[in-house]
Amino acid sequence: MSLTGSIARHGNQRGWSIVPLRAVLAQSKADNRTDLPLLGVNLRQGVTRRSADDGRPAASDDLSAYKLVRPGNVVMNRLGKPHGSVGVSPWLGITSPAYWVMPINPRLGEPRFFHHLLRSRHLIAEYKRLGKNQPPNQFDISWDAFRAIELPLPPLEEQRRIADFLDAEIGRIDNLASVLQRELDLLAERRSTGVVAAVSGSTHKDRRTSTLAWLESLPSSWQEVRVGLLAQMGSGHTPSRSHPEWWTDCSISWITTGEVRQVREDRIEDLYETREKISELGLANSAAELHPRGTVFLCRTASAGYSGVMGLDMATSQDFVTWTCGPRLFPYFLLWCLRAMRPDLLGRLAMGSTHKTIYVPDLQMLRIPLPPIEEQERIVRTIRRQNARVDELTDHVRRQQELLRERRQALITAAVTGQFDVSTASGRNVTEGVTV
Repeated sequence: MSLTGSIARHGNQRGWSIVPLRAVLAQSKADNRTDLPLLGVNLRQGVTRRSADDGRPAASDDLSAYKLVRPGNVVMNRLGKPHGSVGVSPWLGITSPAYWVMPINPRLGEPRFFHHLLRSRHLIAEYKRLGKNQPPNQFDISWDAFRAIELPLPPLEEQRRIADFLDAEIGRIDNLASVLQRELDLLAERRSTGVVAAVSGSTHKDRRTSTLAWLESLPSSWQEVRVGLLAQMGSGHTPSRSHPEWWTDCSISWITTGEVRQVREDRIEDLYETREKISELGLANSAAELHPRGTVFLCRTASAGYSGVMGLDMATSQDFVTWTCGPRLFPYFLLWCLRAMRPDLLGRLAMGSTHKTIYVPDLQMLRIPLPPIEEQERIVRTIRRQNARVDELTDHVRRQQELLRERRQALITAAVTGQFDVSTASGRNVTEGVTV
């Protein structure tokens, strides 16, 4: 089965042979090298060295079945999403038995060229077309389907020229991408320090040392008060799933850890939509509580430390604590205090190595700075103005990043499919239209 349309036409116009992948790639199943470093593969980077904190599932205790990877071998995760988790390894190591490890026929393939070719847009689309979905979120392409893919393949010398060109041009793009990422990091730092400065009353000259672990100083006129003295603390629960009648006619918005993604970037203050709802009967037959609009919530498990304000009357699962504020505490001031202290909450109070948990007794003792209510409201307005400016800049940089990613992928695909002659393309402005 060959790639059709413009991809094949460009290669054919340049006199490239149509070659099946089975002529270039074969599977290697060598194993039992437990002394070597562990390697992984992903869409963004290709083959990488695994580390304990890379967010991937832990390796098996028994590594004897892990496959040997030599420098220049192709490694492909045929099971994962997103499609295109493939690359050529620069390292000697071992990788998951579920991955394909494929030496390249040295008479037909240049490893650097194949690294780009196998990760190009048209081949990723081909993997998706040939593969089969395996619920809930897996994907599988068969070895026979993969090795039968036919594509235009330039001579070895031209493969090397294309690889040299792409190494240079992608290096330029990646350098610019690094600059953009540094800008994003600085904007995120500017945003977070601005929030801390606002809730700590940085404009006040007369100050004293703070007894709060996450603040150095506070205005002398401000108090430091336990939140429980200013707001009614609550929690939530999950009605029993073994009673189907408790899960019919559901109309009460119910916050679970699935909603954390909405507030993870601290852009949204008020939460209005929940993935699940519970019923009046479920509420009555469980420890769940119906909290009034304006109640502040904080996730204390899984995605611990993230917070928001209820835009409607809502209930929560047991993964949350809530505060319904009294007259001395503006809910949005409490919200921004919680967001400002999140690094302290996670670093000092959260327990657990894999999934952090903040325990209720610690939250019952939580203290915040307390200016007068009118000043709390002014501080929140200041935070909103500051954040709006930073967020506008952040969105601009993210658009530039997306443009750069698109240009990078388009350049790779065009080069490996012969849409232009790289020997005459040196110095082309591949980053045209991208500004820093």
